[in-house]
Amino acid sequence: MSVKVPPIKIQGIKTKLTPFILDSIKEFKFSVWVEPFMGSGVVGFNAKPCKAIFADINPHIINFYNSIKEGKITPKVACEFLHTEGEKLEKFDDLYYYEVRQRFNGYHNSLDFLFLNRSCFNGMIRFNKKGEFNVPYGHKPQRFSKAYITKICNQIKYVCECLGYFDWEFKCQSFEKTITQSPSSSLIYCDPPYIGRHVDYFDSWDIDLENKLHDLLQKTDNNFIISTWDHNHFRKNHHIDTVWKDYNKLTTEHFYFVGAKEINRNPVTEALLSNCVFEQLSTRLTSGI
Repeated sequence: MSVKVPPIKIQGIKTKLTPFILDSIKEFKFSVWVEPFMGSGVVGFNAKPCKAIFADINPHIINFYNSIKEGKITPKVACEFLHTEGEKLEKFDDLYYYEVRQRFNGYHNSLDFLFLNRSCFNGMIRFNKKGEFNVPYGHKPQRFSKAYITKICNQIKYVCECLGYFDWEFKCQSFEKTITQSPSSSLIYCDPPYIGRHVDYFDSWDIDLENKLHDLLQKTDNNFIISTWDHNHFRKNHHIDTVWKDYNKLTTEHFYFVGAKEINRNPVTEALLSNCVFEQLSTRLTSGI
């Protein structure tokens, strides 16, 4: 499967796990795809459901995709913007990056958000307690080369094409509201911040929220899937055996890259949890691939 990468990068993006996830749920039947934690949206964007609700508490992600949906951001608009801003970045380096960051924190322009996301350190999305984007500059030469801009614009083009075919909504709201208001016959795909691991994406995540997510999903009449981590060489996610012990589990091994050194390339066993049965795939994949 050739995975279509979204234009907004996010730590923990499921690009390499998307084939595993979609292959695992290909027999699941649903009318509406619902994501209470949209993040990058990579899984849903590649599932290509006819009807979907993508929700997130981060307003900047939702505003960006609604700007594409409303025709305010097109591949052409993005190309011209990134070319112009990229030339300024090339000339003034970090001074210009921090100028755009300050501008974004004042006006929240979606194109500035795209620019920051693609020029900040490690493609991170992080905000301080005031809600200000505070990721430092990435210091990569020729950050917005012609080839790189073309790549980003092709990613936007893919979203534009999907929005022309499919009925997708983007909503800035809590996971509680998204789950409780999910239409009947929905498939709810949850990719919450991973409990027990570093969390600084837009809001914190703790055991109280993990329990709240469990309780809401337990009450829903819809089918659901959760992406989380199972274990690594150093520790185990014990919440799977406590909070989520009554649900079906499927696992696969995945590598994360943290930092520039190969020693930081650590395998993590990822888990899918569901109130649905994974059927034949459980035999093939529970030991990891």
